[in-house]
Amino acid sequence: MTRNTPDTERAEDRLGVLEARVQTLAQAVRALAQGLEENPAEEEPDATQRAARGARLAHELLITQDM
Repeated sequence: MTRNTPDTERAEDRLGVLEARVQTLAQAVRALAQGLEENPAEEEPDATQRAARGARLAHELLITQDM
């Protein structure tokens, strides 16, 4: 049986925070990458608009997580 000490509980809490931050960063990178991708099937006239939208979404994701 493993006993949770205050140190292990703190480490588990810190690990949880780090996992959440990595997940948020991954979502932000995904939004940026999608904004920079070219998709010939879409009728998006301006790649700059798509990139700006991806950057804005990435920024919003980071702000909502206080990053």
